[in-house]
Amino acid sequence: MFTRTLEPAFYDTDALGHINNTRLPAWFELARNDLFRLFTPDLDPRKWALIMARLDVEFLAELFYGEDIEIRTWISRLGNSSFTVTQEAWQNGRPGARGNTVLVHYDHEAKRAAPLPANVRQALEAHLVDTAEAGA
Repeated sequence: MFTRTLEPAFYDTDALGHINNTRLPAWFELARNDLFRLFTPDLDPRKWALIMARLDVEFLAELFYGEDIEIRTWISRLGNSSFTVTQEAWQNGRPGARGNTVLVHYDHEAKRAAPLPANVRQALEAHLVDTAEAGA
Protein backbone atom coordinates (compact mmCIF):
# COMPACT_ATOMS: atom_id res chain seq x y z
CA MET A 1 0.00 0.00 0.00
CA PHE A 2 1.19 3.49 -0.83
CA THR A 3 0.42 6.44 1.43
CA ARG A 4 0.71 10.13 0.74
CA THR A 5 -0.09 12.99 3.10
CA LEU A 6 -1.65 16.15 1.68
CA GLU A 7 -2.20 19.52 3.32
CA PRO A 8 -5.47 20.92 1.97
CA ALA A 9 -5.28 24.44 0.60
CA PHE A 10 -7.90 27.07 1.36
CA TYR A 11 -9.07 26.92 -2.28
CA ASP A 12 -9.92 23.22 -1.78
CA THR A 13 -12.90 24.25 0.35
CA ASP A 14 -16.39 25.16 -0.78
CA ALA A 15 -19.17 27.44 0.45
CA LEU A 16 -20.23 24.83 3.01
CA GLY A 17 -16.80 25.02 4.68
CA HIS A 18 -15.52 21.57 3.88
CA ILE A 19 -13.32 20.08 1.16
CA ASN A 20 -15.11 20.33 -2.17
CA ASN A 21 -16.08 16.96 -3.66
CA THR A 22 -14.30 17.83 -6.92
CA ARG A 23 -10.92 17.74 -5.16
CA LEU A 24 -11.01 14.03 -4.28
CA PRO A 25 -10.59 12.72 -7.86
CA ALA A 26 -7.66 15.13 -8.33
CA TRP A 27 -6.02 14.08 -5.05
CA PHE A 28 -6.54 10.42 -5.90
CA GLU A 29 -4.90 10.96 -9.29
CA LEU A 30 -1.92 12.67 -7.66
CA ALA A 31 -1.53 9.75 -5.25
CA ARG A 32 -1.59 7.28 -8.17
CA ASN A 33 1.78 8.70 -9.33
CA ASP A 34 3.46 6.02 -7.20
CA LEU A 35 1.73 3.36 -9.33
CA PHE A 36 2.27 5.25 -12.58
CA ARG A 37 6.02 5.14 -11.91
CA LEU A 38 5.90 1.34 -12.05
CA PHE A 39 4.95 1.71 -15.74
CA THR A 40 6.74 4.95 -16.61
CA PRO A 41 9.49 5.74 -14.05
CA ASP A 42 10.07 9.28 -15.37
CA LEU A 43 6.31 9.96 -15.83
CA ASP A 44 6.97 11.01 -19.44
CA PRO A 45 3.51 11.16 -21.09
CA ARG A 46 5.04 10.22 -24.46
CA LYS A 47 5.77 6.77 -22.97
CA TRP A 48 2.40 6.40 -21.23
CA ALA A 49 0.96 2.88 -21.38
CA LEU A 50 -2.21 3.28 -19.31
CA ILE A 51 -5.75 4.47 -19.92
CA MET A 52 -8.55 4.95 -17.43
CA ALA A 53 -11.63 2.81 -17.98
CA ARG A 54 -13.62 3.71 -14.88
CA LEU A 55 -13.59 6.04 -11.89
CA ASP A 56 -15.95 6.21 -8.92
CA VAL A 57 -15.80 8.11 -5.65
CA GLU A 58 -17.92 7.44 -2.58
CA PHE A 59 -18.11 10.22 -0.01
CA LEU A 60 -18.16 8.83 3.52
CA ALA A 61 -17.70 11.88 5.77
CA GLU A 62 -16.82 15.55 5.54
CA LEU A 63 -13.17 16.50 5.18
CA PHE A 64 -11.93 19.86 6.42
CA TYR A 65 -9.34 22.54 5.73
CA GLY A 66 -6.57 22.95 8.29
CA GLU A 67 -5.89 19.27 8.94
CA ASP A 68 -3.76 16.86 6.89
CA ILE A 69 -5.36 14.20 4.77
CA GLU A 70 -3.71 10.83 4.19
CA ILE A 71 -4.39 9.18 0.84
CA ARG A 72 -4.02 5.39 0.96
CA THR A 73 -3.58 3.63 -2.38
CA TRP A 74 -3.55 -0.08 -3.16
CA ILE A 75 -4.42 -2.62 -5.81
CA SER A 76 -7.70 -4.41 -5.12
CA ARG A 77 -7.97 -6.42 -8.36
CA LEU A 78 -5.34 -7.57 -10.83
CA GLY A 79 -6.40 -8.88 -14.23
CA ASN A 80 -4.55 -9.78 -17.42
CA SER A 81 -4.37 -6.26 -18.85
CA SER A 82 -6.34 -4.21 -16.32
CA PHE A 83 -6.32 -3.61 -12.60
CA THR A 84 -8.37 -1.76 -10.02
CA VAL A 85 -6.80 0.85 -7.79
CA THR A 86 -8.67 1.52 -4.56
CA GLN A 87 -7.95 4.67 -2.61
CA GLU A 88 -9.15 6.22 0.60
CA ALA A 89 -8.80 9.74 2.01
CA TRP A 90 -8.37 9.67 5.81
CA GLN A 91 -8.49 12.59 8.22
CA ASN A 92 -8.22 12.35 12.01
CA GLY A 93 -8.31 8.56 11.99
CA ARG A 94 -11.46 8.17 9.89
CA PRO A 95 -12.12 7.65 6.19
CA GLY A 96 -13.74 10.59 4.40
CA ALA A 97 -13.84 9.18 0.86
CA ARG A 98 -13.15 5.98 -1.05
CA GLY A 99 -12.55 5.65 -4.77
CA ASN A 100 -11.93 2.94 -7.33
CA THR A 101 -10.17 3.44 -10.63
CA VAL A 102 -9.87 0.78 -13.32
CA LEU A 103 -6.70 1.24 -15.34
CA VAL A 104 -5.86 -0.67 -18.50
CA HIS A 105 -2.39 -1.38 -19.85
CA TYR A 106 -2.82 -0.04 -23.37
CA ASP A 107 -0.96 -0.22 -26.67
CA HIS A 108 -1.64 3.22 -28.20
CA GLU A 109 -0.33 2.23 -31.63
CA ALA A 110 -2.50 -0.89 -31.90
CA LYS A 111 -5.40 0.84 -30.09
CA ARG A 112 -6.04 -2.12 -27.80
CA ALA A 113 -5.40 -3.47 -24.34
CA ALA A 114 -2.10 -5.27 -23.83
CA PRO A 115 -1.13 -7.85 -21.19
CA LEU A 116 0.65 -6.46 -18.16
CA PRO A 117 4.42 -7.04 -18.42
CA ALA A 118 5.68 -9.67 -15.95
CA ASN A 119 7.90 -7.22 -14.04
CA VAL A 120 5.05 -4.71 -13.66
CA ARG A 121 2.61 -7.44 -12.62
CA GLN A 122 5.05 -8.54 -9.92
CA ALA A 123 5.40 -4.93 -8.68
CA LEU A 124 1.61 -4.52 -8.64
CA GLU A 125 1.16 -7.79 -6.74
CA ALA A 126 3.28 -6.32 -3.94
CA HIS A 127 0.48 -3.75 -3.43
CA LEU A 128 -2.46 -6.16 -3.83
CA VAL A 129 -4.63 -5.84 -0.70
CA ASP A 130 -8.07 -7.13 0.19
CA THR A 131 -10.18 -3.96 0.45
CA ALA A 132 -11.93 -5.23 3.59
CA GLU A 133 -8.55 -5.48 5.32
CA ALA A 134 -7.13 -2.19 4.01
CA GLY A 135 -9.25 0.23 6.00
CA ALA A 136 -8.38 -1.25 9.37
